[in-house]
Amino acid sequence: MNRPTYWLVNNRYVPFYASPFMASAEDRAVPGHWEGDLVMGSNNSQIATLVERNTRYVLLAKVDGKDSKTVVDALIKQAHKLPRELYKSLTWDRGSEMAEHKRFTLATDIKVYFCDPQNLWQRGSNENTNGLLRQYFPKGTDLSAHSQAKLNAVARRLNERPRKTLNYETPAERFNQCVASTV
Repeated sequence: MNRPTYWLVNNRYVPFYASPFMASAEDRAVPGHWEGDLVMGSNNSQIATLVERNTRYVLLAKVDGKDSKTVVDALIKQAHKLPRELYKSLTWDRGSEMAEHKRFTLATDIKVYFCDPQNLWQRGSNENTNGLLRQYFPKGTDLSAHSQAKLNAVARRLNERPRKTLNYETPAERFNQCVASTV
């Protein structure tokens, strides 16, 4: 059994367990497994990024702070926009912004997994996407200046960009196929 790591959150220690990936998430064969992270900007600004592992579909959320309550509230809002069949799990790094991961799971019925320390390859699609996002939001810029509408437009551009790993289909095409199959 994994031993927990304890983080100090709101003046109390909270246990976090690194969980092994489910086989269906690791091999990317089944849609609905997401990777998440925060992209940091200047003036303590950030954007939450979510990438679906199978289709590479991107969702971006404006986040007004990096405290756990704010981040989890934004992720819950994003999760409720998707068909339930297309949101099975979320893999996050070990940042304290997901200290309230149990509240997220209770509100959405989505399991949260955490990467092992120093193993960001476990969220490779998300790390790649964060690099692509820097074309639109260079390091050192204030991300709070961008509206949710602007973030949606950037996500749309990324989702309409053909990917070699998808045989030059777009994430939007692949994701729409998944949505159609759930109807």
